[in-house]
Amino acid sequence: MRDYYSIAPGDLGKDAKLPILLTGDSGEAFYELAREMAGMIRDHNSRGERTVFIVPVGPVGQYPIFVRLVNEEGLSLKNCWFFNMDEYLTDAGEWIPMDDPLSFRGFMDRVVYSRIRPELVMPQEQRVFPDPRDPGRSDRLLEELGGADACFGGIGITGHLAFNEPQDIPPEEFAQLPTRVLDIAPETRATNCVGDLGGALEDMPKRCVTIGMKQILGAKKLRLAVFRDWHRAVCRRAAYGEITSRFPVTLAQNHPDALLIVNGVAAQLPR
Repeated sequence: MRDYYSIAPGDLGKDAKLPILLTGDSGEAFYELAREMAGMIRDHNSRGERTVFIVPVGPVGQYPIFVRLVNEEGLSLKNCWFFNMDEYLTDAGEWIPMDDPLSFRGFMDRVVYSRIRPELVMPQEQRVFPDPRDPGRSDRLLEELGGADACFGGIGITGHLAFNEPQDIPPEEFAQLPTRVLDIAPETRATNCVGDLGGALEDMPKRCVTIGMKQILGAKKLRLAVFRDWHRAVCRRAAYGEITSRFPVTLAQNHPDALLIVNGVAAQLPR
């Protein structure tokens, strides 16, 4: 195995090319994400500024905490824009139905937007999902808003951010990829179906629409979090491996304000 796979849990972050914050259990890591989301909105509201986030459905544990902070504090989201990273598509290239348990649009409506007090939640038009019929729309809108203040997300088994799967092209070219429709890598489908469908691989969507690497890497802040046992190798390669479009998260090493949050499970040695 590569040398970085032998880095002890207590040494994670030392000499890392991608800064690491070690936490205890997953709840602590989720709290860090929710706290930063709420804190940025609070600061921007106080200055009369909008807040623009790129947000994931995976990880998701931060959302109940974020919703509670918003409701308890009376934190207005009226001047916030949430751009979701991605969505699954049917074989015909359309969004899967919102009532499908795998739908990210359905998840955000059930777990986030519908649980925020109506007088605090942002308008429907400020909850943006990439559209397979016009993938460039979200890119244009994001650019009009001045780009994202922060991008929050996780890391997939192939090192993908959102569904930006590995490609054998120069990293500089990969970093400029826009929002687009693409096929999901077999490794990603297999990993996701274990957690989401109990291993029913045949029912896992094969296609998706994903926000681009250009939009993710263009965010002023980049906050990534990992929690699972298979993230033990992923987080080490992300922070110590060479920059390559064959493991997309390594491009985050060049980001000026990136942070990788690692919980106690993911910090353990991968062997």
